[in-house]
Amino acid sequence: MKKSESMSTQLGHIRIIGGRWRSRKLAFPVVEGLRPSPDAVRETLFNWLQSDLPESRCLDLYAGSGAFGFEAASRGATTVVMVEANQVAARQLKKNCDILVAENNITIVNSRAQHFIGHCTEQFDLVFLDPPFESVDLARICGLISKSSILAPGAMVYIESPKISVPLPIPSTWHIIRQKTRGLVRSTLINTEYE
Repeated sequence: MKKSESMSTQLGHIRIIGGRWRSRKLAFPVVEGLRPSPDAVRETLFNWLQSDLPESRCLDLYAGSGAFGFEAASRGATTVVMVEANQVAARQLKKNCDILVAENNITIVNSRAQHFIGHCTEQFDLVFLDPPFESVDLARICGLISKSSILAPGAMVYIESPKISVPLPIPSTWHIIRQKTRGLVRSTLINTEYE
């Protein structure tokens, strides 16, 4: 067996924290760049979002393990679209969707984020943006999102980034409403419209 094949068969696990699938464990493949958010970081985020999730339309743009998308659906999001470029990870997301019998409100898309943004005709109330820290130009992705039509009026964007001292490279029309650093991770919740 080739090294790349053996890596694709190794599995890690995430746990859904709250909602109808609370405490369910889901597998994810161990692939390069896939870094599930720690439980404590996700718990903080979903505490921030508890009143905004029911009936919302969510986009998990770098889905990876699916931690954000499955959690959002578990807590009442009406629609969740998970976009993942890695084929192995996307296949596992589909398997997990089948395990949860969640096909009615979760869609898995095997695509690069930039391609999806440029071709999507849907609008979302909440976008999760947790790209691989070392390989994504965050300023470029934020710019593409802000110029696209995927943001519903008053949409929020969550960005997970490394703990660094420089400000996030977000568009001038976006403003930070919540931010917290835990360990090496900075969590930022953004409103994309000035009120």
